[in-house]
Amino acid sequence: MGETPKQYDFQQGEILLFDKALDWTSFDLVKKVRNKLTRALKLKKIKVGHAGTLDPKATGLMILCTGKATKQIDRIQAQTKEYVATLKLGATTPSFDLETEEDQHYPVDQISRELIEQTLGKFLGEQMQVPPVFSAVRVAGKRAYEHARKGQEVKLNAKLIHLYALEVVDFQNNLLVIRVECSKGTYIRALARDLGEALQSGAYLVGLKRTKIGDYRLEEAMDIDYFLENIDLFVTN
Repeated sequence: MGETPKQYDFQQGEILLFDKALDWTSFDLVKKVRNKLTRALKLKKIKVGHAGTLDPKATGLMILCTGKATKQIDRIQAQTKEYVATLKLGATTPSFDLETEEDQHYPVDQISRELIEQTLGKFLGEQMQVPPVFSAVRVAGKRAYEHARKGQEVKLNAKLIHLYALEVVDFQNNLLVIRVECSKGTYIRALARDLGEALQSGAYLVGLKRTKIGDYRLEEAMDIDYFLENIDLFVTN
């Protein structure tokens, strides 16, 4: 970053855009920013929350709110999300992503770009979607993934979502890249599962990047490491 960083009034409240790194949890991001801010501002505590979870294996736009801006979290979370997702066709994993190993394999000779585009068209609009068992949905007082990782059977109820746009970006060597515009609460891993079934073949997520939340764009996001290492540059004197 060549220009002088913008200074923020974190206590009064700020909306911060970050590009989340691979394998970080959403809580990792919140915790690291909160810890840095409390030290830099010499405070015992400061409110910091995120406006929309990203899985550890996903990257891209994470919005953090500080201070009084945490009151805007619900408003931001409710906005339309945009993702670029990479799916591997012809196989499945229990988690529907790279967190677990492939468990089943299927033929893919019947799959063409035309068939994919036709099938994606059937998913547009309102849909009932069953969340992944490897998710943070609460079941019997625990997160669903806690049950799933112990090999316990988990049954989750379908939830209403809305898919506004589904576009094929690339398709080669059984790897499908799609752009997705969707409502709050949509699981792209579950979309990969459902698309694989609709194509009469398995599919799971091998890459996911969130590019937009409402009017907030990934291009506007800060590098989290730069922010953490240079926190004093961002603090109002």
